Amino acid sequence: MTSNVFAIVLAAGSASRFGSTKQLVELEGLSLVARAVKTANEVVADRTVVIVGHDAGAVARELQSTEGFVIVNDRYAEGLGTSLSRAVTAIRHVASAVVVLLADQPGINSKHLQDLISAWNGDEHQIVATAFSGTQGPPVLFPVACFDDLQGLEGDAGGKHLFSDSRFQLATIAFEPAALDVDTPADLTQISRNARN
Repeated sequence: MTSNVFAIVLAAGSASRFGSTKQLVELEGLSLVARAVKTANEVVADRTVVIVGHDAGAVARELQSTEGFVIVNDRYAEGLGTSLSRAVTAIRHVASAVVVLLADQPGINSKHLQDLISAWNGDEHQIVATAFSGTQGPPVLFPVACFDDLQGLEGDAGGKHLFSDSRFQLATIAFEPAALDVDTPADLTQISRNARN
């Protein structure tokens, strides 16, 4: 079943709160985007799709030694939803499900991604999300029945609205490190400090 699951790494944002291209900042010797793609590669190998937008050339160059392929979203400034739509459009004809992860969640590891896939029962209406800090969010496995909705996304809306859609069943895997995301330089400093301790 894993052979038909693709990973989508969303790495197109302008990171205005960070002040620079945060996808390229390093944590423990690896840029955030390369870290996310490496994690995805360990589970789905070359079935990894990376969506870039802001500073697309530099981000794409950072991924030259990784598996998978890179897609440029020219509409990235309109929001995350356009990136997810672009990715699903590109692979919906070959994927039975997609695992969506963000480039700025450095706490995500390959075991958790594999746990999401293993928890999926193969049903095209079962979503498997990550539970952390009292909420559910990415990484998320979306099955094929979600693809029309994901392809129609606009603006900054992701697929979270599907969690409560009566057409789908939601399963969750608890993983508190998913709560770590890098929005500001201070976040990165804190995460780096925690990693050393």
